[in-house]
Amino acid sequence: MERVAFLLEETNERLVCLLNPESLEIRRVAGVRTRASSGGQLTGVGLADDPLLYTGGGRTELELELLFDVELAGSTVTTDDVRTLTAPFWNLSENRQANGGYGRLPLVRFIWGKHWNIPGVVVSVAERMEQFTAAGAPQRSWLRMRLLRVQEPALPTPPAPTPVDLAAPALERLESELEGEAVRYHEILQGERLDDIATQVYGLPAYWRLIAEFNGIADPFDLPAGMILVIPPAPEAVWWLLRTDDELAEAASETFSSLLRLRPVSPLRIAL
Repeated sequence: MERVAFLLEETNERLVCLLNPESLEIRRVAGVRTRASSGGQLTGVGLADDPLLYTGGGRTELELELLFDVELAGSTVTTDDVRTLTAPFWNLSENRQANGGYGRLPLVRFIWGKHWNIPGVVVSVAERMEQFTAAGAPQRSWLRMRLLRVQEPALPTPPAPTPVDLAAPALERLESELEGEAVRYHEILQGERLDDIATQVYGLPAYWRLIAEFNGIADPFDLPAGMILVIPPAPEAVWWLLRTDDELAEAASETFSSLLRLRPVSPLRIAL
């Protein structure tokens, strides 16, 4: 059985839990608030309910409780204080200084098998410790975490090249990076997701959008088992070419740019 893990987006560090939670609570709060005026809340004798203002947005919360014990198998750390095992999870709720001097929480991804992959920030952690040694070291911990979902990180888009970048040497480098032989194919398994595939082939879940666009997938949640995906090499270069006019794409590589124009009726796609 696959264990729950938290993947740090910036470093790709993976924090694996010792045991999976017995329950997972999900809470959705809609983006609404009570309508008010400059004089205060709107009221009226004839109102059965307070008038609402629909603000959009809202928030989605996940809450789970995890068990850690120094005697449980599966940890690479040997310790007599369970806080050594839970400290990395506590750190997920610590603000870090970002560019501009503002604090921010680390962006993490809650992952559990093929059915859970949610980006978010850990906004609260509570720990109930048990089984203390004579010296006061806790041996067991029930760690309760609350995570707020955030928007999927935007796929990094390489800057548009200058005319100098399109000189012959640059085009030669693109051709070597985008050789048709470097294209890979992936058969989708039951329950597999594009972000899982992007992580496998590129090491970055956000590249699922590139795979979807390259393969003409309109609905990333409608992936029938057995479907063959074309996985292009050099994703940043491909992402640029997909957004470049046809002439430049053709100039970059005749063989590869023909792949960029794959459509459902393409002979190559049918052959796949």
